[in-house]
Amino acid sequence: MNNRLYLFDFDGTLTNKDTLFDFLQISFPHIYKSRFIKFIPLFLLSKFKLVNTEFVKQTFISSFLKGKSKEEINILSQNYFNKRINSLIHPKALQYLKNIENTNDKYIVTASLDIWVEPFANFFGFRLISTKAEFKNQIFTGKFATPNCNGKEKVKRIVCEIQLSQFKEIYAFGDTKGDKYMLELSTNPHYKYFNS
Repeated sequence: MNNRLYLFDFDGTLTNKDTLFDFLQISFPHIYKSRFIKFIPLFLLSKFKLVNTEFVKQTFISSFLKGKSKEEINILSQNYFNKRINSLIHPKALQYLKNIENTNDKYIVTASLDIWVEPFANFFGFRLISTKAEFKNQIFTGKFATPNCNGKEKVKRIVCEIQLSQFKEIYAFGDTKGDKYMLELSTNPHYKYFNS
């Protein structure tokens, strides 16, 4: 039996900003503002639960990335990583991650797309459980290949992908109600641990 499993939310927990908007703004600086403004009504409807959040998220991302090849998207995500690796991660989180034993039992569990989180997961030696982008013939369809990895879906994915009975202790880190169920799953929940 292994000793510890680490589960980290990404946006707002390890990072100091929402990476969905940041990634698209960095990747498409010339069209981002005008496109964002067009989506404000949908964002507001989503906030008040009048329209499906996952639909709005998918539609917004699709408006930038649909039809792009996996290679093009990989270049954008690597560029984003290169620009943000030194400023995006909370200093306290960075120090904590450096002190964790070198083990494969560390996961980022995030509602963000694998597209832009993967380079960060690879850099820290983490496995990744995330919302996955759908590709057909190496082209992004604009849709998600999995449900939005948030709330109860986080736990569903964790249970499907990790044999939890292997671990004596489960450390989980989150910062919103979307992490509530993941925190409840753990033996050592940490809420907004790196935010102070």
